[in-house]
Amino acid sequence: MPPTPLAPYARLPRRYHDRHIAHSTVDAFGSAHWLLAAREPKPGRGALKPYDALVVTVDAEGRDHATELSTLRARFPRFDALPDGGFVVADARSRGSEQQVQVYDALGRESWTFRVGDAIEQFLVDPAGRLWVGHFDEGVFGDDELSHPGLRCWSAEGESLWAYEAVEGAGEIYDCYALNVSEDSSVWVCAYNDFALLEIRTDRTRRTVRPRVNSVAGAHALAVSPDRAMFVGGYGDDRDRLVDAEVRHDQVRPVSTGRLVGPDGTPLGRRRTVSRGPCVYVQQEPYTAWSVLDISV
Repeated sequence: MPPTPLAPYARLPRRYHDRHIAHSTVDAFGSAHWLLAAREPKPGRGALKPYDALVVTVDAEGRDHATELSTLRARFPRFDALPDGGFVVADARSRGSEQQVQVYDALGRESWTFRVGDAIEQFLVDPAGRLWVGHFDEGVFGDDELSHPGLRCWSAEGESLWAYEAVEGAGEIYDCYALNVSEDSSVWVCAYNDFALLEIRTDRTRRTVRPRVNSVAGAHALAVSPDRAMFVGGYGDDRDRLVDAEVRHDQVRPVSTGRLVGPDGTPLGRRRTVSRGPCVYVQQEPYTAWSVLDISV
C-alpha cells in the first residue's frame, strides 16, 4: 500500500516552548498532555532534588489549561491523566526502596505514593483510573519482583489488581513492546518474544486474556478496531512499517504492508507513541506536537 501520512492532532501552545518537555502523552479520552519542567535533569541515576512541574493540557477541541505539580522526584518521568482531573507520574527507573509513583489530585496536590517496579516501558491509564504498566527486559529479568510479569494493572492508590501470566497460545512477556488501552477499557498487548496479540478483557470480577497467533514481529504501537489491527514499527529498516491485518477468532492475518510518514509526507524521525483503541498517536522531536493514525475513519 502507498505511504500513509499522519494527521495533525494537538500542539503545545508556543508560550510554553521555552520549558523542558519531560514527557508527553494522550489520555484515554483524547486530551494531549505535556509535563514541563524548568530544565532537563542532569544525567545519571542518583537521587534527584525534588522539582516543580507544569502540566499543559490540550483537549480534543484545542482548548488548553495548565496544572502546577510540586515536588516531583522522577528522573525519567512517565505520566498520564486520571479521569478525576488528577495526574499520575512514575519514574521509569528506580530502586526497590523508592516510592516511584506520585499521584496528584486535580489541584496539583500529591495524594498518594507507591511503587510499581523498575524498567517501565509502557504507562497508560484506562477510563476507570486503573494504571496499566508494561516493563522492558531489564525489569522482567532484574531483581525487582514487581516487574517480573512484564505487565500489571494497578489501582490509583497502589493496589496490584492483576498481573500477567502465560496462557495457552501465548508465552511469558519478556519486553512489553506495544500496549493499547482504549476508551472502552479493553487492553491489547503485543510483546516480545512471541508477539502474540493479547486481548485483555475486564469485567466486575476478573480479567481474561485471549491470545491470537501473530506473525508480525517488533511492532512498538498498534491500533485496534473490532476486526482489524494496524501494527506500527519493526526492527531495523522496518521502524516506520505499517502492517494492516484482519483480527480473526484465534489469529491475526496480515493483509498489506506500507510505511507511516509524517503529516507532510516526510520520513519520521525520533518519536514517542501512544496507542488508544483505533488510534496511534505519534510525537516527533522536538515533541511539541502530536499527530495521529486513526483506522476508524
